[in-house]
Amino acid sequence: MASGFIIVFSHILPLIIGFFSILLIINGIMDEQKHITALGIIFFLLAAIGPFFVLPLFV
Repeated sequence: MASGFIIVFSHILPLIIGFFSILLIINGIMDEQKHITALGIIFFLLAAIGPFFVLPLFV
């Protein structure tokens, strides 16, 4: 059962969060809205670093 959660938190959620963060960054840059760009950067960092904090809880 834990292996399903490991796959979700290590491969699926970071991909989805990373994709939408890139869209937010592009949208924020194109529309010159710094708060949208900052939100995209925060989500990107969350997608990149988040699994390192979540996965040790399942092992």
